[in-house]
Amino acid sequence: MNICMVGYGMMGVWHSEALLKEADMVLHTAVGRRADGVRAFAERFGYKKWTVSLEEALADPAIDIVILATPSDQHEAQAIQCLEAGKHTLIEIPIAMSLKGAERVVAAGERSGKVYGLSHPMRFRREREGLIKRTRAGEEKIRHIAGRFFIKRLINIGATGYKRSWTDNILWHHFCHFVDLGLFLFNGVPVRCVQSYMGKCHELTGIPMECVVLVDTEADQSLVVHGSYHATYRFYDKLIVTGRDTYFYDILAGTLRTAEGTTPIEDEQTNAAHVITDFLAAVRENRPPLASGPSVLPAMRVLQAVQDAWDAEYGAQSIPGRPVG
Repeated sequence: MNICMVGYGMMGVWHSEALLKEADMVLHTAVGRRADGVRAFAERFGYKKWTVSLEEALADPAIDIVILATPSDQHEAQAIQCLEAGKHTLIEIPIAMSLKGAERVVAAGERSGKVYGLSHPMRFRREREGLIKRTRAGEEKIRHIAGRFFIKRLINIGATGYKRSWTDNILWHHFCHFVDLGLFLFNGVPVRCVQSYMGKCHELTGIPMECVVLVDTEADQSLVVHGSYHATYRFYDKLIVTGRDTYFYDILAGTLRTAEGTTPIEDEQTNAAHVITDFLAAVRENRPPLASGPSVLPAMRVLQAVQDAWDAEYGAQSIPGRPVG
């Protein structure tokens, strides 16, 4: 199958490296905003072609699968464009920057009849497989989930040190990871209440820099996510408390701590490769991937509730990285 990679930042690199390990995948076309950047990326990974035009790539009947590793605010329009062109489509998190946008992508995906899904790597953590199996079987109940994400983003430079042409969003990107994980682990239990705090736009960056989200369910489970783009140093961890044990995942340290002690876990790039493996298997088997379009809508509903609360306080407005619409 022929792959088209759209975007050549960190996730474009990680996904390309994972694809090189798949024997039946051909790195066919790379798409990017700048000719010099996408040409260098294509040459590095051995893509057969490169272009600065997504339209040109989608017009090529040889392309089977498109992977969107582009800025968050482009995902909705590009995903719909790819699906309407008849391509299987893997979309980087988030699916869109609003609930309505997410619903539009899902509608386009269902109409297309193609396999489409999301890169939600927290769902794929191997060290959580036992916990998920036990909770689904009713052998263990999750009581509380907490997530922290702190990073310095006063200057618009990504994790690889590359200066971005786009602006990130703490709620719709980074908190989407944690909220989706929580609702995925709660396994369809209805949300009872969403409470939140999101700060006003920062004078330098033009975006909210701090956020807190609290969700509780009809089964008396709670999820809290908090973080800041203003931190001096990074925190990135998750805590899951059940009636049986406590699980502390330190993603930066690469460890899991339980009552039995501390063990190593896979690094982020290795874990992200599982997303690619599952999506390609879904295409081969003509089935939905683990992170299907409809399955991410519950998280989008929570994020929209937080956004609605912020809009009510500060007024709905376009900010860098998230235009209103």
